[in-house]
Amino acid sequence: MRGLLYVLAALGVMGLAFWAYQENYKTQAAIADVRDLHREIGAAHERLGVLRAEWAYLNRPDRLADLADLNYDRLGLLPLMPDAFGRVDQIIYPLPPILPITDPIELSSDRGDLPENDL
Repeated sequence: MRGLLYVLAALGVMGLAFWAYQENYKTQAAIADVRDLHREIGAAHERLGVLRAEWAYLNRPDRLADLADLNYDRLGLLPLMPDAFGRVDQIIYPLPPILPITDPIELSSDRGDLPENDL
C-alpha cells in the first residue's frame, strides 16, 4: 500500500511540475507581449511628438501669412485683424426644431368641467 502512495505522490508531483512548466511559458509569453506593447507605445509617442513638431512648424504665423499673400487671388484670404473677431453674445444660435404634436390634449378655459369645491 505504501508503494502505491509513493507512486501516486510521484505522479502528483510530476503533474504539478508539468502544470508549473506550462504556466511559466504562458507567463513568459505574456511578459513578452507586454514588452512589445510598451515598445509600440513608445514608438507611437515618438511619432506623435514628431507630428506635433511638424504641425507647429507648418503653422508658423509668418509662413501662414506668406501663404495667404501668395494665394490671395485664388482664396481671397485676408490677414487677421482684431476687429475680425466677434463677441460670444453676438452669435446667433439656431432655434431647436418644433416637433409635431403627436398626442394633443383638449384644454378649456371656461372651467365648467371642474366640481365646485375645486375652484
